Amino acid sequence: MFLTSSDRPIDPELENIVEEIERKSPSFSVLAARQLRYCVSQTPVKIDIAKSRQLNILEDFIFRAGVEFDPPATEDELATVLGLDPIFIKNTTATLRNLHTLETETKSVIKLTSVGQEFYRDRSVPEAPETQTIYARSEPLNNSLSFASSPTKNEEIDHLPNLTDYVVVDDNIKSISRLSLSELRELLIQNPDLRCHSPEDGKFVTSFKAEDITETIWQSLSLIVIFDVLENDFKVQAREGKKVFWLDDLLAEDKINLNALCQLTDEEIKYQCREIANHQNAEVEKRVEIIRQKALDNLRQQQQQSSSESTKIEAIEAGTAVQLRGGKISQELANILDSAKHQVLIYSPWISERVVNDRFIKRLQKLANKGVWILIGYGIAKDEKDQERRIPERVKEKLQGVLTPEGIPAVQVFWLGGSHAKELIADQKIHLLGSNNLLSFWAGSGLWDESVYKVTIPEQVQQAYEFYARRFQLKAEELWNISLENKDIELATQALCLWVALEMEDMALERIQANDWEELYSLWISLVRQGIRAQKILPDSAYFQQLKELEQLSGQYLPEKFDKV
Repeated sequence: MFLTSSDRPIDPELENIVEEIERKSPSFSVLAARQLRYCVSQTPVKIDIAKSRQLNILEDFIFRAGVEFDPPATEDELATVLGLDPIFIKNTTATLRNLHTLETETKSVIKLTSVGQEFYRDRSVPEAPETQTIYARSEPLNNSLSFASSPTKNEEIDHLPNLTDYVVVDDNIKSISRLSLSELRELLIQNPDLRCHSPEDGKFVTSFKAEDITETIWQSLSLIVIFDVLENDFKVQAREGKKVFWLDDLLAEDKINLNALCQLTDEEIKYQCREIANHQNAEVEKRVEIIRQKALDNLRQQQQQSSSESTKIEAIEAGTAVQLRGGKISQELANILDSAKHQVLIYSPWISERVVNDRFIKRLQKLANKGVWILIGYGIAKDEKDQERRIPERVKEKLQGVLTPEGIPAVQVFWLGGSHAKELIADQKIHLLGSNNLLSFWAGSGLWDESVYKVTIPEQVQQAYEFYARRFQLKAEELWNISLENKDIELATQALCLWVALEMEDMALERIQANDWEELYSLWISLVRQGIRAQKILPDSAYFQQLKELEQLSGQYLPEKFDKV
């Protein structure tokens, strides 16, 4: 940090947040932190929630008729086909129409609604729905809709400046009245606290109606202007309660008045940024020097190998790139996984139970037993809420249920998003990449031709590894920061697992010590034991001394064969 608090427009209530931002990210300098007020629209919404039950025989016939008959059959025609009195058909179809599963436009014609088609796929039908009122909140700042079980109340914040004095807010905000049922359901799934639409629990929202009452609610919001000295660029962070989001798009569109927020002219802002850039941050320099030193050490090692190894070994080190097609892809994937010794990184846009089946889970469990870490990233959309094909919850649970012998999750699976890549990197020595979705499509099915390349060229493999390792490292940072804010040991565990899996045991221990989180010392010991089991951490490693020093804090002890080290 270069500027002092007195140099910057920082509201007193935000001083601790500013200190935390600059402490966690030494390359960040806060130029301004302001508390503002802004208005959101709140609309009551009545939703019908139905639980599902199994179809009876007559309902099954009616649904099948609605799906299979073209043109659609009438009630009398279906009664004739089934040899039943039409009154039985009509009574049942009337009930199904009340449940929003049959079209109501032409009552005598049997035609399924989208809700009816959804239930028919599961051979189920909704029971009589219960009506519940929830509250839709339209937020103009990030053009989003959120929902709550109770109404939000106005805050008494008339003394705060209006957001619109600093930010151009668009009027074309999302409206609940323009949502389809499927869009509403998707938004409700993203808010698990409501549990209104929960297919895994057999609960479905079958219809909704927004009331004609829309209320304007005033809420408080904090805007924090940050200069990132490493990227030489500005960032604007918004905070509303525990919710934190970035306004990069608005900043790029010149919809944020930095001059007014920072109370500086363009020239003054440029001057302050130059001063920050010129200021020597000891922590940043230290990290840069470590990276520089590692690069020099690697270069020296390569030069030594080049001068001492034979031509044959040099040819092996040069590596190859081999194309694989069809069933050979799945076979080679299995071989690579089975031969992995300490680490596997996978990125697949989608994950399905067809590939990540019980056999695949057993294969991962064998890897975990011998000390291998597995990191899985997935997601093709740029924003997780826009992801159409989500990982099935039961598949995610199975992956997370693969444990080390100490009971620590050996598989870390996270939505990273924004990528159509299909890649695998094993032990930083083998790289698979190509057209086949490794975790969602079995290439040997013969449906269409797939191909991948198996690359063992060290430079190419390392480039791929560094790219994905960086993405997982950023995820670990995000999880760790949230865990500190909420003292959430589960998120802290995920962050530590990621760091150790990325061979950043020192980073993990440093974060534990810096935050005096004593409960995590025993976890760190268990994580490092996974590296010992994989023989990635050898007996002459400095970690053994650190393990011994931590024994008294954790009550855990090294395996007996290492006691004398």
